[in-house]
Formats: sequence, C-alpha cells, structure tokens
Amino acid sequence: MIALHLLRHAHAGDPAKWDADDASRPLSEKGRRQAKDLGGLLAVIDEPPDLFITSPKARSVQTAEIVAKAMRDRVKVVVDDRLGGALDLAAVNAILEDAGPSYRPCLVGHDPDFSELLGEFLGTGPIPMRKAALARVDFAGDEVSPGAGTLRYLLPPELVAG
Repeated sequence: MIALHLLRHAHAGDPAKWDADDASRPLSEKGRRQAKDLGGLLAVIDEPPDLFITSPKARSVQTAEIVAKAMRDRVKVVVDDRLGGALDLAAVNAILEDAGPSYRPCLVGHDPDFSELLGEFLGTGPIPMRKAALARVDFAGDEVSPGAGTLRYLLPPELVAG
C-alpha cells in the first residue's frame, strides 16, 4: 500500500510583484508560518509522511524543509526536478520509484498539477488544492493509478493554523 501525500507549497507572495526568476521566489512570512504549523501537526499524528520529495523551486524546497524541521528532522527531504514541471501519473510513478522505498511519501509542488492529479487519483475532475494544503490518498498496490485512490484527508491551511 502507498499512502501518498500531496503538499502544495506554502504562501509565496504575489508572483506579479517578484522581479527575479520565478523558480527562485521564496516563501513569504505567512508561508513560513503555514509550513511550521503543518510540520507541528504532522509531528504528532499517526502515520505522517516518511519522505518529502520536492520540486526544485525555492518555495517548495523551503516548504518541505520547514515542515521536516518542525517534525524534528525525522523525515528526509530530496529534490526531484520533475516536480518543477508538468506532471502526469507516469511521472508520479517514476518519481516514486526513483525515490526508493517509502510507504508514506509526500510530493511537494505546484498547481494546477496537484489539483488535477488529486482529481485523477480519485477518478473525478480537478479538486482544488490551495497553497499549504495537504492531501493524503491511499492506493492498495505499489503504484498510483487513475481512480484507484481513496482520499483519507484534504487539510486546508486554515484548519492547520496554530
């Protein structure tokens, strides 16, 4: 079984006000608080993520690192460039396979891909994932396939706020 988590990066300010390369856009103070609050929650729940696989974009890496630190650094964070671009089920399965054994991996990345993937996992249309939202979808086998997932939770950021 795979308990796949999707974590959309936390708040990173207004992209229209960012003058540099978008990939280097960092988290805002609000985003840092969101990530820390989420990590605090994950530190005390049963079956938290056991691996973070993140997009190389600064806001995603920072989200994963802050969450992991708030979990008392119990969870490894790895960067996978494929999470910085367009995603589909084949790419997700390849990312998970290349990351090695993990029962509860967490992909950290971006929209619209995550909203579309979440819907595809469940056999529906896109399901909106706001910034700093966390979803867990369970799959019976060792592969992610369309419509085969069971949604365990979808936590919006305000529910997690400390």
